[in-house]
Amino acid sequence: MITAWKEERVARSATGDPGACDLREVVNAIFYQNRTGCQWRYLPHDLPAWSAVFYYFTLWRQDGLDQRIQELMRCLVRERARRLEDPSLVIIDTQSVRAAAGVLKTTTGLDAHKKVSGRKGGLAVDVMGLFIGVVVLVVSAHDNTAGTALLDQAADRCGNRLEKALVDQGKGFVPQPKRWIVEQVNGTLMLHRRLAREYDHRPDAPASRVYWASVANMARRLTTPPPAWRDTLGLAA
Repeated sequence: MITAWKEERVARSATGDPGACDLREVVNAIFYQNRTGCQWRYLPHDLPAWSAVFYYFTLWRQDGLDQRIQELMRCLVRERARRLEDPSLVIIDTQSVRAAAGVLKTTTGLDAHKKVSGRKGGLAVDVMGLFIGVVVLVVSAHDNTAGTALLDQAADRCGNRLEKALVDQGKGFVPQPKRWIVEQVNGTLMLHRRLAREYDHRPDAPASRVYWASVANMARRLTTPPPAWRDTLGLAA
């Protein structure tokens, strides 16, 4: 998909110059920064220049390429699990993330209840923990606002296939069947250190980072064969 995007962009450019940057390495750099949480200028020197990585990260976000790649890989993972491409049930939840110093107050808010200043991320996932919808709002936004936006995204991507959505009751954490899946996904996202705190000045950048984290996780699921039950038994022993 990235190769097709590049060919189309070169065809539309005035010079027709494809550039010398290896886009595979650009993706690796985005994965690296997402996982380690380093600043743009601190990317290792064996990766492309940080300015080139930032340039493509911004372009792909603006063109929606990151979201389209995530959607395609989600369908591949579901097909491998012998499921239909689109789910009939989604689980929705929100999480407040603190903003780092330097992030403009105009792009954040204050959650007086949780005493958190930052942004609120909302996720809609299927029973496999795959992303159906992602939304990022100021942390002071009501959960209903995030829920409505996530339902709109889920309905747009799943169509008539979508039948049910599970949400919490807003009364503290109570373990419920299937509802815990979205909590597990939120916990897994925190392994990507760039998502553990809001560092990006632009409010649309965190959603793009969630898509890339999802792509990295699904690439691992698609390329790493599941362990045989004998291997699992041996590890447990």
